[in-house]
Amino acid sequence: MFDRITFNSQIMGGRACIRGMRITVSLVLSLVANGMNNQEIIEAYPYLEVEDIQACLNYAAFLASEEIHPFTEIPV
Repeated sequence: MFDRITFNSQIMGGRACIRGMRITVSLVLSLVANGMNNQEIIEAYPYLEVEDIQACLNYAAFLASEEIHPFTEIPV
């Protein structure tokens, strides 16, 4: 589902990264959150692709859609 998002304990301490590079999803999301557009991000990090930025946004949306369900006891 997120083929551009990788996890490797030997890279950036196992944090979510882009295609096995030392660029974390959180870095890309921070850049977007602080107002950089795709072109500016790619100029700053030329080894990234627009699809990488989109994958970060999709991954964040997926994580933000988490639901919390309270634990209820099952009557015996």
